[in-house]
Amino acid sequence: MADTKISALSSGAPAQGTDETVIARGGANYKLTVANIAAYLGTPITVANGGTGQSSYTNGQLLIGNSTGNTLTKATLTAGSGITITNGTGSITIAATGGGSGTVTSVGGTGTVNGITLTGTVTSSGNLTLGGALTGVDLTTQVTGTLPVANGGTGITSLGTGVATWLGTPSSANLAAAVTDETGTGALVFATSPTLVTPVLGTPTSGNLNSCTADGTNKVGYRNIPAVGTKTGSYTLATGDVGKYVQVGSGGSITIPDATFAEGDVISIFNNTTGNVTLTCSITTAYIAGTDTDKATMTLATRGVATVLFISGTVCVVSGNVS
Repeated sequence: MADTKISALSSGAPAQGTDETVIARGGANYKLTVANIAAYLGTPITVANGGTGQSSYTNGQLLIGNSTGNTLTKATLTAGSGITITNGTGSITIAATGGGSGTVTSVGGTGTVNGITLTGTVTSSGNLTLGGALTGVDLTTQVTGTLPVANGGTGITSLGTGVATWLGTPSSANLAAAVTDETGTGALVFATSPTLVTPVLGTPTSGNLNSCTADGTNKVGYRNIPAVGTKTGSYTLATGDVGKYVQVGSGGSITIPDATFAEGDVISIFNNTTGNVTLTCSITTAYIAGTDTDKATMTLATRGVATVLFISGTVCVVSGNVS
């Protein structure tokens, strides 16, 4: 085709909508104006024609691909936890606000861990599995803190003197060295069949000495008759008097109660007055030894001794200076 001239324009002048260009297509010439070109490309130029489809922006807006219609969408960045975003004129500033520390609330995953530094609190809701070897860690100087009992630890920050030695070698001697308020020496004692050497028992609360002897030959028992004490008024025999003697002084009297004592219980009574003492037999049946008569009362002679033997809780036999 022949040379084609756009409407005469001065150098550098922009084209106008009425300016024309002649193009050849299929052997024919066509006039194409600037307005035709603008209408075809779109205002603003569409994404399909190589443009953005956008004509105005605010500070910090970015063009982001949108698969719906294959277009470009304007959007700004959204700050997450511990992050700030400042949108300026032609600039975006992103900064952390956490100060370099924080709380890890959930840990999961596997891998080899080396050189991790944690400056916050780690609260794990699962298991943290570390694959590989953990090397170069000094448990004395580089690992600190105490694992609570609720998390499977001991909650103990330090061990007492000698405890670590006893844990390594749990002998009786090492245990004695670890405790501070023990009494006695020797080996650890357990409940069943221990052998005690020269123990000091103090005053036991209870016990059974039926198999014990005083010197290896004689059975353990009273080597005298313990005294209950002197009674100067009306006194009723009690279970604490069994195996002992009750002394009556200044005209007292004695009552033998019913359903109080057990078979084989024995109590002695001494009348340490110048007159007779009355024994009131409240027990169901009371005999004077060698007789077959139930007595409601008995008389204990002056300076006399009577021994009450209980056949059961309701029957007794009284021997001695009684009538």
